[in-house]
Amino acid sequence: MEKNTFDVIIMGAGLSGIGTAYHLQENCKGKSYIILENRPSLGGTWDLFRYPGIRSDSDMFTLGYSFKPWKYNEAIADGSLILNYIKETASENGIDKHIRFNTKINSADWDSTTNRWTITCTDNKTNKTKTFTAKYVISCMGYYNYEKGHRPKFEGEKKFKGDIIHPQFWPENYDYSGKDVVIIGSGATAVTLVPAMADKAKSVTMLQRSPTYIASIPNRSLIPQQLLKNLPTKVQYGLNRAAQIGLQVTSYNLCQSQPELMKMYFRDHVKRQLPKGYDIEKHFTPKYNPWDERLCAVPNGDLFKAIRSGKANVVTDHIEKFVEDGIMLESGKKLKADIIVTATGLELQMLGGIKASIDGKEFKASDGIVYKGLMIKDIPNFAFVLGYTNSSWTLKSDMVGEYFCRLINETERKGKNAFVVKSNKPIEREPALNFGAGYVQRAIQAGVLPSQGVEYPWKLKQNYLLDAANFKFRSIHDKYLKFT
Repeated sequence: MEKNTFDVIIMGAGLSGIGTAYHLQENCKGKSYIILENRPSLGGTWDLFRYPGIRSDSDMFTLGYSFKPWKYNEAIADGSLILNYIKETASENGIDKHIRFNTKINSADWDSTTNRWTITCTDNKTNKTKTFTAKYVISCMGYYNYEKGHRPKFEGEKKFKGDIIHPQFWPENYDYSGKDVVIIGSGATAVTLVPAMADKAKSVTMLQRSPTYIASIPNRSLIPQQLLKNLPTKVQYGLNRAAQIGLQVTSYNLCQSQPELMKMYFRDHVKRQLPKGYDIEKHFTPKYNPWDERLCAVPNGDLFKAIRSGKANVVTDHIEKFVEDGIMLESGKKLKADIIVTATGLELQMLGGIKASIDGKEFKASDGIVYKGLMIKDIPNFAFVLGYTNSSWTLKSDMVGEYFCRLINETERKGKNAFVVKSNKPIEREPALNFGAGYVQRAIQAGVLPSQGVEYPWKLKQNYLLDAANFKFRSIHDKYLKFT
């Protein structure tokens, strides 16, 4: 008979879920756990996305786990390498034996009389309902809707005779050789697709409404290999990780404190990468300040190389309508296309869109107030992983995994049944993700995100060094955290 009662339930077997399981095994020895995963395989984002060129948009020395060195020289890695890295971590540590695949979570219900969570699921293969119970639950499901991307409708779509593809649902073995391709969008997905498709396609055009900040970065470690080669692998990794963290924190803080200076830097940087006379003002000069939206990194300037080669180009305009053989723009220009890729963004949802209740009363994520970026006020024995918007996701998920273990251990040490965050005073609210990116703004308008406060510990820091000091070295006890 299948066991359905555990000490801990981890929701999601992606990068965060596997990392959290490792920390649980290391720091809460003897605690039983299960990982519930909707998909038939682990890896989350890195298993779902299969579009050409899929790669990390952060360096792997910080997107990699703190406990497992990234052994390749490339700082920006292909999606397949990242997926193998996650699978290797799960296999080496026996984590894969704890995963229940094809298990879709429908609801999570807390009962204060038993001090346990009941997670109700559907088996995707048999369509039967399953229930699992646990004292502690952590959501490692990220904030993307895996079943639906952001896909605006365009006038005349049915008249277009070619293929329209969203990158989130890329057809297997799709052949675009010798085709005219138009990619709608200017974010990380679009700037990845352009150089990846340029080699085989007849032409590739990135069609954007407005420019994004794009920076070329060397696809290697910041520290020269000859200085590291005689050091142990873990020491090499630690030094590379520290160097990348320092660069990320410094560049972000400069963008916040000296936006005009950094605007000039990015403009000059792009100018050096493109042919003389290229209209940088129109195509590569955003109206917002650097890091008001996420910065796009292109390894070894591959996007700029594709533009210089003549195989790719950028058009900044608005779409009027789709026509039989392409897209008609508001300027009157027509872009010929056999394939249109709608790299128009992602749709956000919290907690995988599952229904949650506390003692029979429904709880919506949008009603919640975030504490230290990992718990929600008044929700017992629950934590979640929400990575950084201005740095690598795993820097935060590693710390949350370790902190979650501290919460469990302290609850057990005190002989209590639950940890929970309370506040006797009203908390001034603002959106938990206060970020200019379109997918975040759409989520705020749709009311699917929880709130944060205006000061710590209710305010998300978005600063690894400050979080590291608070999470790793400060006591977990404060006037808000209760053990009951």
